[in-house]
Amino acid sequence: MSRRLFLRIANAVEAHNSYFKQNIDALGVLGLSCLQKVIAAHRILVYGILVDLTDEYLQIGKSTAIENLRAFVKAIVEVFGDWYLRAPNEANIYRLLSIGEQRRFQGMLGSIDCMHWKWEKCPIA
Repeated sequence: MSRRLFLRIANAVEAHNSYFKQNIDALGVLGLSCLQKVIAAHRILVYGILVDLTDEYLQIGKSTAIENLRAFVKAIVEVFGDWYLRAPNEANIYRLLSIGEQRRFQGMLGSIDCMHWKWEKCPIA
């Protein structure tokens, strides 16, 4: 993911939900930054790491990481859902079918079930 895209997501999530703003607790200790929270959520989602492992890398405890992940996913759906989680329009369908034809998957519209296709360069074939 490009830095520009990552920061766009982080800024949009922070503007949408005050949970992602950095706060100072009752003892005057600075809390987690928006970037720490978004990075933790990304690592859990992208790499499929256990929530416990965010403690080692980002100093976020298990319960905080779970709360953070829930807030992140909810914010992503609320901020980007209308555009990215909608049914494709005619222009999208045409673009996706064109990409599929260029890759020799005629008539395929975003399907990831390609197991019946023979892949010549498959390392285990």
